[in-house]
Amino acid sequence: MKLRNTLLAATVLAAPLAWSQAATAQPVTGVYVGAEGGYNFEESQKAKNIFINGVGGTAANGIPEEAHITNHNGFNGEASLGYGFGNGFRAEIEGDYYENRFNKFKTGTPAGGLASGKEKKYGAFANVLYDFDIGMPFMYPYIGAGVGYQEDDFHDFHGGDIFANKTKGSLAYQGIGGIAFPIPMVTGLSFTVEYRYMALAGSRKFNGGSPEIGGGFVPATFKVTHEYNQSVMGGLRYAFGAAPPPAPAPAPAAPVAQVPAPTPAKTYLVFFDWDKYNLTPRATQIIAQAASDSRSGQTTTIDVSGYTDTSGTPTYNQGLSERRAKAVAAQLVTDGVSQSEIAIHAFGETHLLVPTGPGVREPQNRRVEIVLQ
Repeated sequence: MKLRNTLLAATVLAAPLAWSQAATAQPVTGVYVGAEGGYNFEESQKAKNIFINGVGGTAANGIPEEAHITNHNGFNGEASLGYGFGNGFRAEIEGDYYENRFNKFKTGTPAGGLASGKEKKYGAFANVLYDFDIGMPFMYPYIGAGVGYQEDDFHDFHGGDIFANKTKGSLAYQGIGGIAFPIPMVTGLSFTVEYRYMALAGSRKFNGGSPEIGGGFVPATFKVTHEYNQSVMGGLRYAFGAAPPPAPAPAPAAPVAQVPAPTPAKTYLVFFDWDKYNLTPRATQIIAQAASDSRSGQTTTIDVSGYTDTSGTPTYNQGLSERRAKAVAAQLVTDGVSQSEIAIHAFGETHLLVPTGPGVREPQNRRVEIVLQ
């Protein structure tokens, strides 16, 4: 199966879970666990350096010089334990298992033909991955790569006149591409759909035997190379201690009385995307409501205070909070508020609405507060 068809299949499998009211996606912060299972496509392997009773294969002696071992499509699974750094990067340890039944032992000689038995691979990988924030709250693409070690078990292999029942280890590497879909009902839980390309490095020498004319067996050896596996998997990932989805923005204030009267201080919250100070359509609605209320009441001062989360440096966050406050103040003036009534403040990453540690992207901390005095 070509790579583009595999990726297309992964997208089709994932599409039913992409719905607009899903939880806001956030980079994984802290410890997480995951498990996946799926369908494995193993490419043709090459068997070379074939020796039967110490005699190597040639075109004249009937022993194959080399062969191609093909397998039926099979299944695989993996379980992982990892840590997210809150900036998109993750590191994890993974244990995996692959299983395929042998299909053919192609040699081009009478010694070839069908093959039987199973090939089972299992081992561990150390992976590094990166989650992309593409501005879509219901999906989180990611890519990654890993290195590790795999045991390659030729279990009851019988191809042509050669049989083996051995396990050989090899260094391995893999590439990973996937999409995570947050499940809104459970904070921290995501459905994942993933494509993997896994390969074993180098060659593996297997010792076995071959039937001898007249009965009995003679020793046989061969080396196997070109071990490549493509797989499509689905599974679940759970991040411990994940922040809940942000609370919805406050509803517009109730209409004020016909006769203006002194009222208590009123507060409006305007939220921002990560590392942004431009106003969303919802933000402009809230600011317009604040401007309208300031004109209909006895407002003397409008405090506009900017804040950030802790994902940047304190110096950068101080400047970003000021830019957010100025953007809101400018919109208030556009909506009819006098510049002389507005007092601008910038507090950076202090006075967090939701207490967090350093380096955390918390949506409710990325805000501007408008207070009508």
